[in-house]
Amino acid sequence: MEELQTYHHILLRNLKSRKQRFLYPDIDWSLKMIALKGARGTGKTTLMLQRIREMKVHDTNALYITMEHPHFYSRSLFDVAQEFYTLGGRHLFIDEVHKYERWSNELKVIYDGFPDLKVVFSASSALDIYRGQSDLSRRVDVYELPGLSFREYLAFHHNSDFSSYPLDQLLNSGEDIVSDISKRMVIIPHFKKYLEWGYYPFHLESTSDQYQPRLLRVINTVIDSDLAYIDGYHIEASIKVKRLLGVLAESVPFRPNISSLSRKTEVSRDLIYTYLTHLEKAHLLQLLHRSGKGVSRLQKPDKIYLDNTNLAYALQANPDRGTLRETFAMNQLVSAGYRVSEPKSGDFYVEDYDVILEIGGRNKTADQIAKIDNGYLVKDDIDVAFGKTLPLWLLGFLY
Repeated sequence: MEELQTYHHILLRNLKSRKQRFLYPDIDWSLKMIALKGARGTGKTTLMLQRIREMKVHDTNALYITMEHPHFYSRSLFDVAQEFYTLGGRHLFIDEVHKYERWSNELKVIYDGFPDLKVVFSASSALDIYRGQSDLSRRVDVYELPGLSFREYLAFHHNSDFSSYPLDQLLNSGEDIVSDISKRMVIIPHFKKYLEWGYYPFHLESTSDQYQPRLLRVINTVIDSDLAYIDGYHIEASIKVKRLLGVLAESVPFRPNISSLSRKTEVSRDLIYTYLTHLEKAHLLQLLHRSGKGVSRLQKPDKIYLDNTNLAYALQANPDRGTLRETFAMNQLVSAGYRVSEPKSGDFYVEDYDVILEIGGRNKTADQIAKIDNGYLVKDDIDVAFGKTLPLWLLGFLY
């Protein structure tokens, strides 16, 4: 236990970040068991350490542990939780829980056996927490942490304090919101930088030259390690998954031809569907389906995107500007929790508000949605909003 407590104190002493992610105040920290899910590199560890620091509880009352620590080579998670509880601990923070084979069984026993012990644990976004070996559905509340929104990027990188807005407010009051933001900051140059290296919080501790190599390491770790914890995924599949991701990165967004993908990657059709689902769960891809269609694991998506624009810069030499626009729009909408599908006309149908968005450059016309009452034009490289036209960067203020 002493070595775990020492590690805990070292991390707290070296925690520099004072700014909190948007999710932090939305979490009900009074809950008995909380799961933090999200893509690798989005800041789950920092969020937990910030909570410990803010609690200001006695040193022995809270403990941060990571399941990657060598301590767990010979000790069980339950053993550590029991010893911690016996010593008076009441707040246990467990990082990378999916790296521990018996995580669901022992979390269930910990939940049931220590009534006043509160547990917060982080897990890979690819992990289905409710389908572990033991049923945690009635015991755990799950929060999903995406990467930085454009608004958060400005807050972290330029110390701004802009508010976030729900989509209906952006659509109905866009002119006033854009005017207020533009008075305080020249937005477009910052937006271009965000698209290239602003989505993952670790850009704050990396130079621009270091960022993409680090992101490539994250991608490899997700495929080689994190996906291995999905039921039915085998580590030897990682080479094929990387081959598939490489093929997709060269052509996204596109309407997939599964037979063609199968030939190019030498992966069976059924496995293509499976790997696409895995890559979406790991937040390396976004799969867009036609509006009104049900979605199943073995159903071909109507369009495939990389998850975010930073991945495009990491995996492609010169990402297409039109691709970046659509990728950014879908990422920010989905990360904000909206249900997005493909309409018959336009680029994205946002089911929550029954609106259709057409994405384009500054010279884009509204011809495709001219006869659609609920259609809006979202244009890149503009810093004004007028009528039913919004600047693309404004979607970065959804969360």
